[in-house]
Amino acid sequence: MPYTADKPPLPETPEQLRARIPGWGADLDPADRPQVPRERFDLPTGAHWDFPDRQPETYPRERSIEHEMLTPVFGTAQPPHGLAGRIRRYSYERFSEGRAAHWLLLMAADRVDAAGAHLRSMATLRPDNPITETGVLSELHRHPVASRRGRVDVRHQVLDPLIVGGPWIVGAAVALMTVRALRRRG
Repeated sequence: MPYTADKPPLPETPEQLRARIPGWGADLDPADRPQVPRERFDLPTGAHWDFPDRQPETYPRERSIEHEMLTPVFGTAQPPHGLAGRIRRYSYERFSEGRAAHWLLLMAADRVDAAGAHLRSMATLRPDNPITETGVLSELHRHPVASRRGRVDVRHQVLDPLIVGGPWIVGAAVALMTVRALRRRG
């Protein structure tokens, strides 16, 4: 049973594991393990349960296909919504967490959510400011060349301005075209 204080049973006996995996169980002797004094299960924990009370699921949550049930407690502050929520649900329903497609879909859902937030901010009186919020100005003041030397991601640094500024340029172009179209009609 998951989420209990008891250690789960091993799927194989220690003898079977030792025969199959060279060196398995090297740390089974308590004298070889420095953390043993802290690894006691007979101390009082203060918990009034063996298995925690389950949080009610008020709406369907994303659930990995590998797991039998949700954790006893889960976050509800940001429920999935809109197109991004549908992409996330599809990712969890269709693909295992061990597949790249699962994580790529989750990243795509994050990008869709971010794009929606940027569009909503443009509709307000105080839209996002890409110059101050992306950290571009700090690049000029905090040793820009020295901080980039020796990094693993040097190859894609040329793309950084396009990735960060591209959506803003496209958004500004769309807004400009919309204004022009409205002026022609009016």
